[in-house]
Parts: sequence; C-alpha cells; structure tokens
Amino acid sequence: MKILIVNGVNLQQLGSREVNIYGSLSFEEYLSVLRSRYPSVHFDFYQSDVEGELANRVASAVGYGGIVLNAGAFTHSSMVLADAVRMCACPVIEVHISNLFGRENYRRNSLLSSCCAGFIAGFGLDGYRLAVEAILEKNSAPR
Repeated sequence: MKILIVNGVNLQQLGSREVNIYGSLSFEEYLSVLRSRYPSVHFDFYQSDVEGELANRVASAVGYGGIVLNAGAFTHSSMVLADAVRMCACPVIEVHISNLFGRENYRRNSLLSSCCAGFIAGFGLDGYRLAVEAILEKNSAPR
C-alpha cells in the first residue's frame, strides 16, 4: 500500500511555529513515527508553499491507496487545489492539526471538504494517523 501525504503552505515550519497550536514535533519527526507504526505502508511525502505545485502533485498521484492532504491556508482559498482533488482516483482525506471551528471564522470555510472522502481536524499531528487508518480501512473493505 502506498499513501501520499501532501502538506501545504507554512507546514514546513511545524515544530517551531506556534507550538501552542501545532505542537513541538517537526513533520519529518512525525513521519518517522508513522513509518514505524505502519511498516507495510510506503509513505511518500510532499510539501510546498506554492499552490500550483500542490495541485500538480495531487492531480498526478497515481498508484496510491489514498492521499492525506493538509493544504494549510489554501484550504480556504484554492479552487485550483479543489479541482485537483476532484480528479483523484483515490480517496483524499483532508487533515488539519488544529480545530478550525475553534479558531477564526474564516478558517471554518473549506473549499476542499466537499470533494474529499473525509475531514479530520483538531487532533494535532495524530490526525494524520487517523487519516492513514481511514485510508487503510477504505482499501480493505469489500467492494
């Protein structure tokens, strides 16, 4: 099983950015945790602050059991990324580290949610694990 994790704008700063909201682990440290927990899963990881690069990576994802997508601020503004998600042949799970509904009002609007298979928010970095579990479950369910 292959799973693609895609992180958007400013998420390369995890571990040092607003640790009271996002925690003190870098994403690379957390990715090591995921890889240890799921040794039979091949994780590819991509991060960019550039909207078009994110959309290209999502739209070109072939051969994956699913995509875990944290688009960061592009969640609230990117029709380009939403269209790329709609083109995906595999399930895309939208993840947010913080609880968007407990923050500023503008964060409550996601242009991605309607085209994703699921939405996970407010569980810190553990939201990525929950998304992986959902993808594994979707891929093991009888068709």
